[in-house]
Amino acid sequence: MSSSDYRDTVHVRYTRGGITGVGEGAPIVRYRENAAEAQRAIESVQQMLVSADPYQFAKVMAEVARRIEGQQAAKAAIDIALMDWFGQKVGVPLYTYFGLDAADAPITTFSIGIDNPDMTRQKVREAEPYPILKIKVGLDTDEATIEAVRSVTKKPLRVDANEGWKDKEEAVRKINWLESQGVEFVEQPMPAAMIEETRWVRSRVHIPILADESCLHPSDIPKMAGAFDGVNVKLDKTGGMLEAYRMIEIAKSLGMKTMLGCMISSSVSVTAAAHLSPLVDYADLDGNLLIANDPYSGVLVRNGKLILPNRPGLGLMPVAA
Repeated sequence: MSSSDYRDTVHVRYTRGGITGVGEGAPIVRYRENAAEAQRAIESVQQMLVSADPYQFAKVMAEVARRIEGQQAAKAAIDIALMDWFGQKVGVPLYTYFGLDAADAPITTFSIGIDNPDMTRQKVREAEPYPILKIKVGLDTDEATIEAVRSVTKKPLRVDANEGWKDKEEAVRKINWLESQGVEFVEQPMPAAMIEETRWVRSRVHIPILADESCLHPSDIPKMAGAFDGVNVKLDKTGGMLEAYRMIEIAKSLGMKTMLGCMISSSVSVTAAAHLSPLVDYADLDGNLLIANDPYSGVLVRNGKLILPNRPGLGLMPVAA
C-alpha cells in the first residue's frame, strides 16, 4: 500500500418501497478490475435487479453471479446494497440478521504503507490512537522498515508481504526475524500460486501465516489447510457479504483463523464488512480512515475497537457536505 491522490470505487443505490439500500465495491487491480468495467457489469443486470424480489437476495445474487463473470467489486456493490435494503426493511442491523453480537467485534489494525524510514516513523507516530499496527513489507527494505517502526513503538505488529518474497528460504529467514521483532502473524508471504512452497515455509516458522491473494473463493479454502493458518476475507474479493460469510464459516469449520480485510474505500464497504466482524479472529478494517471524502458515517473505531452502528441495515448516516 502506498499513498495516492484517489482510488476509484463503484456505488449502487437500490430503492424499493421508499427504502434505499446502498452498496460499494473497490475494484482490485491485482485481478484486472477497474471502475469503468465494474460499472458496465452493474448496468448489465440493472433490469433484472429492478424486476427481482429483494427478499430473495440470495437467489438474486446467484443470478448476478451467473450473468457476470469476474467483476467481484461490482457484485459486492450489488450484494451490499441488497443487504442494506433488507436490513432496513425488516428493521434490524445486519449483524443482528446474521445472529451476531456487536460487542464481539474485534480490534482493527491500522495500516502503515511502505515508505522511507523517516516517513515510516512519522506515520507510526500519527497512528498513536490505534493499539495494533499492520506494516506492509515484501521488499529489500523490510528490515529497515521494521526497525523504523520499532524505534518509535512497542505495539503489537502484523505484517503483510503482499506476495513479495519469491524465494522460500528468504521467506523463512524474514518470518523468523519478524517473530523476534514482536510480529504476531504474516500475511501472504509468497506469490499466490506458490502454495506448496508456502507449506514448506510454514513447517519452518513459528508464527501464523494467513492467505490473502491465494484465497479468492470458498472452494479455495480447503487447499489452504496446512500451508496457511488462516484466511483474509475481503468483500471486494468475494463479491459481497453473503460469499464472505460463507468463506468465514468454511474456514472456521476447518479450524483455520479468520480475518476481515478491506480495500481503500468509504464507510459503505467497510461498515458492511464490520457487520460480519464479530465472526472473525482479526480485523483490518481501516480503509475508510485513510480517505478524506467519506460520504457516510457508519462503523466507528474507539481505541482500536470496531463500534458497529445499531441502526437498521448497514446503519449508515450521510455526512453533511
